Amino acid sequence: MKPSDIFKCEKCGDCCKGYGGTFVTEKDIKAIAGYLKTDHKSFIKDYCYMSGSRPVLAQQKNGYCIFWDKICTIHPVKPKMCKQWPFIKSVLIDVNNWQIMASVCPGIRIDMPDDIIGECVRKELSKNQ
Repeated sequence: MKPSDIFKCEKCGDCCKGYGGTFVTEKDIKAIAGYLKTDHKSFIKDYCYMSGSRPVLAQQKNGYCIFWDKICTIHPVKPKMCKQWPFIKSVLIDVNNWQIMASVCPGIRIDMPDDIIGECVRKELSKNQ
């Protein structure tokens, strides 16, 4: 089984919406700031808010990520967290997280056994380390 057998992105943007936000790493900040032709400090000030000590991409009033406009406007340099979706560590902690995410993501298949989901998530996460 391949990860693409349990998830196919439908480009609906539903993963770009909701409480919690998208944490950005230093590597993400450097890539996105370069793409936007701005500097690190201005990027954080203009496009992020702080959650504790970590920068998170700001959200529009409608709840979508600040970079969502019917498509991801920073897709070539989207954050690691976005690139990994829905193959995230929390699924390995509790496979029920896969079903929870599927309730807001039409591209996630839930008609698969938990062990297959876990195997595919592990495979995908190991590729992106």
